[in-house]
Amino acid sequence: MQSIARFLFWLFGWKTVGQVPTLPKYVAIFAPHTSTWDFPVAMLAKAIFQLPFSFFGKAELFQPPFGFLFRWLGGIPIDRSSKHNMVEQIIQQFKQRDHLVVAIAPEGTRKYVPRFKTGFYHIAHGAGVPILLTYIDFKKKEVGLGPFFYPTGDIEKDLAEIMNYYRPIKGRHPEKGVR
Repeated sequence: MQSIARFLFWLFGWKTVGQVPTLPKYVAIFAPHTSTWDFPVAMLAKAIFQLPFSFFGKAELFQPPFGFLFRWLGGIPIDRSSKHNMVEQIIQQFKQRDHLVVAIAPEGTRKYVPRFKTGFYHIAHGAGVPILLTYIDFKKKEVGLGPFFYPTGDIEKDLAEIMNYYRPIKGRHPEKGVR
């Protein structure tokens, strides 16, 4: 799979930047999330980097005929129609496992949002794990593994720093990205 992903990245002019982390547990955020194309690009990058992450998706994606594919790619369905305290459930998964990497789109949608949703932050802080700042830059045709960010508990200050990191990065639809 890695060689196919590398070939497709080469064919379409994309590149990867950064080093694969060796930490056994962290939350990886992929931003900006502005297009349906973010998912296939991220999955190809996952194969190239050989990142061991799982991701959450709305339960409807896991229905036939493609549900098996999303599960095979590391997907975990979530029911967004009711509150199940997903943050606490994921924190417990981190505490119970020796290795866990969870990928999250911090916007929670492909539409413009003025700031990131905070679930990824609460998960990382509650589980005592860092946040890997991962990006998909359509202008540069680049997927990058950035630095780790360690939550301090000062959510407003930390979110401002994280959003500042993503400001220069351009999604497929830049008008929907962080400003």
